Amino acid sequence: MDKKSLVKYLFIIVMIGMVYLSLEAVWKGWTHVSMLFVGGICGLFIGLLNQKTNLKVYKQVLVGLPAVLTIELFSGLFINKYLGFAVWDYSDKLGNVLGQICPQYSILWVLLIPFGIWLDDYIRWKWFNEGSYYPIYENYIELITLR
Repeated sequence: MDKKSLVKYLFIIVMIGMVYLSLEAVWKGWTHVSMLFVGGICGLFIGLLNQKTNLKVYKQVLVGLPAVLTIELFSGLFINKYLGFAVWDYSDKLGNVLGQICPQYSILWVLLIPFGIWLDDYIRWKWFNEGSYYPIYENYIELITLR
């Protein structure tokens, strides 16, 4: 990977990570700096999936969801269990996996992935002159209508 791509990817991770931190702070009332990286890496993955494939939004959600949950599971095992930061614990949720992921919050990721696709596209358009602007609602229309 060349230096320009590395800088771009790090910028995208930080930008999406900051948005994720903000969303989590609004949702939970607090957040942890580690979520900058977890959210940013999930966002970069979703963005790369969008950039490197020609999949429709609903298919990106179907492919992206297991990947995001895997990132969340392993980062949770590291951050919460190994480092002991206790940033999140879903042990009380039905169907949880090691207290790090659960079906209830997986549904939220289904709603966040189209936003992540749009945010990655917006960052690439605004700061790197890639692609073109489109309104965010287009991703949700594509998701709902399966087109």
